Amino acid sequence: MEIKIKPVETKKELLEFIKFPFSVYKENKLWVPPIISDMQGLLSPEKNPFWEHAEMKLFVLEKDGKIAGRIAAIIDRNFIQFHEEMTGFFGFYESINDTDVADRLLFTVKSWLKSKGMKKIIGPTAPSTNDEMGFLYEGYDTPPYLMMPHTHRYYIGLMESIKMKKAKDLYAYLVNSADLPHDRLERINEIVYKRNPGLVVRKINLKNLENDVKIAHTVYNLAWEKNWGFVPWTEKEFYEQYRKLKDLLLPDTTLLATINDNPVGMLIGVPNYNELLKDFNGKMGPVQLVQFLLRRNKIKTMRIMIMGVVKEYRNKGIEGVLYHQIIKNGLAKGYNVGEFSWILEDNTMMCRAAEMLGGKLYKKYRVFETEIV
Repeated sequence: MEIKIKPVETKKELLEFIKFPFSVYKENKLWVPPIISDMQGLLSPEKNPFWEHAEMKLFVLEKDGKIAGRIAAIIDRNFIQFHEEMTGFFGFYESINDTDVADRLLFTVKSWLKSKGMKKIIGPTAPSTNDEMGFLYEGYDTPPYLMMPHTHRYYIGLMESIKMKKAKDLYAYLVNSADLPHDRLERINEIVYKRNPGLVVRKINLKNLENDVKIAHTVYNLAWEKNWGFVPWTEKEFYEQYRKLKDLLLPDTTLLATINDNPVGMLIGVPNYNELLKDFNGKMGPVQLVQFLLRRNKIKTMRIMIMGVVKEYRNKGIEGVLYHQIIKNGLAKGYNVGEFSWILEDNTMMCRAAEMLGGKLYKKYRVFETEIV
């Protein structure tokens, strides 16, 4: 048995890196292939503004001449500055079920990060804590929602076998329209508006998108600043994320909250386009685009992917008003199931909110860490 690990240096090698998961999950009918062109953009320093303040090194591992694993070593200088700790990340991890392969991949990344002065490693990320995170830990029997990972069960055992420790679990709650507490939400809605006469909850304004994107960026960075792993999005990053999502967003489920014109909260729900993407096998050409446009209105599930209220305005019921509005608008559009994800395991307020809405904790994702010595 020969194990060889090498850095990704050419376009051909990058494409092999991107396509490797297709072989790892070929027997897994629940896995949703990523769009290859999207992955190329995500990993491109020219197209993704994240790399303006971050650097990476990609590696593939060959066993007996065949690719058996891949991994990325990532340093985010904004994370280091914000958290004041020399922490690096491993990302885009995929491998066969082999402890030697996992050990060699993580050893290689830790060595690279150590050479850059890092003292700790967290992962997996793809590529940052503002993107997909974690290995699936519970909930292997259901498909992933949009922009959520679906990984092999054996990854958890591999990480534990090479002495990686739990850093944090991330939760996903499933909410069915039949379980929604409509009367309670209606009462909360009325009370909160009476107590906050300057409160306005509205959908994004397509005629003034630039202004609304600025508002959303402000709320995002203020609402999440104390969360574990949070890194403020730069203006460029936020606009790039918006650019990628703008054709997927629905105005009726992209909500902003203001009090006397001051931004205080936001809630974004996106149709679960994985219902369609699972059939495209990583491609998004003219044929897939036509299928997408013809079938997108048949989607009945939605991911609530961003929810936040600025610290000074929490515990005033504004969250309940946002939930009431998105549920009302979502049901009118025909969405009857929603996933709230991801939520930090120790974010008690958000977990209780999901449960109050009738949500069932049905998936967990685990993020690992270890010191670099």
